[in-house]
Amino acid sequence: MKSIIGSTIETTSPDETFEAGRQLGLLAKPGDIYTLNGDLGVGKTVFTQGVAKGLDISGHVNSPTFTIVQVYDSGRLPFYHFDVYRIGDIEEMDEIGYEDYFFGDGVCMVEWADLISDLIPQNAKKITIEKNLEKGFNYRKITLE
Repeated sequence: MKSIIGSTIETTSPDETFEAGRQLGLLAKPGDIYTLNGDLGVGKTVFTQGVAKGLDISGHVNSPTFTIVQVYDSGRLPFYHFDVYRIGDIEEMDEIGYEDYFFGDGVCMVEWADLISDLIPQNAKKITIEKNLEKGFNYRKITLE
């Protein structure tokens, strides 16, 4: 399957946004780190749920807003889903042992990664999700770099 990194995907429904994430999950390899940025309510969690599905993660995946990281190890690769929106101090990342996740054998998805940009490895792939209400309420532009 061809990589979707380096492309832009336009979706017009939550199901299509989920599917874009699933395609990324199917292609994910051990050690992949993805940063995920976009406004509140843009579909970051829906996209991440798709990634988890592509990794064969069973069970419900939700945003770990209050726990910072959620670990899923029921799929073909461990999946580490970070949401750093509420992080008060970058030292909190040290407290949860972020390096074990970032430099481990799983796949990391970091929502609001711009808030901890100093900690993100250079090899991380950047994903941005944007709305454009002129194109419809459910329109999303997903840029994968």
